[in-house]
Amino acid sequence: MSSPGSQWLSFWNRKLHIYLGLYFLVFLWLFSISGLLLNHSWRFTEFWEQRRQSTNEHRIELPQAATDLGRARDIMKQLGIAGEVEWTAAQPTTNRFDFRVARPGRMMTVKADFGKRIATVEETRVNAWGIVRMLHTFTGVQTNAVRAERDWLLTKLWSLSMDALAVGLIALVLSSLVMAVELRGKWLGAGIALGLGILVCGFFVFGLRWL
Repeated sequence: MSSPGSQWLSFWNRKLHIYLGLYFLVFLWLFSISGLLLNHSWRFTEFWEQRRQSTNEHRIELPQAATDLGRARDIMKQLGIAGEVEWTAAQPTTNRFDFRVARPGRMMTVKADFGKRIATVEETRVNAWGIVRMLHTFTGVQTNAVRAERDWLLTKLWSLSMDALAVGLIALVLSSLVMAVELRGKWLGAGIALGLGILVCGFFVFGLRWL
């Protein structure tokens, strides 16, 4: 007969496993579907050929901020644009200031001419398949960017959600191991499943360096 302590552990472990699985269900579906889209070039999921592009000009006031990010945010507020500032490019000699804003489904390149006080917005929109694919890789930080920080609140929330998903998956796996240990009469099957997973993952992580 199991002790009260082990019964308590088993009870709460199962609850943790169930409720974490339910909370992360849609996240896992999203990343599973977007992972398939990234891994295969199915015709019906093409989105770039169906993108919509537009160019508009707007009058702007000169931004008063001292930094490139501050100037970009000032212009975005005037234009009613929201998103993550991917990069900025100032050209003081020509009185021009360019930057790009990204958010899932939309990419906007803003070209501001401070001399004429005009900002040209080149916008690209993609369909739902494009949004799903962008969410899979959207971090708000460019690998080659000088300013490796997130400046949009929703990007920070998305990044926090992805951290929570990673921690939640670790907890789900650990709770699965605990439940597998409790299946004393089925350790063989559980051990085979675990061993196969370790071998396949280990092959790609460590084995490929010798091939």
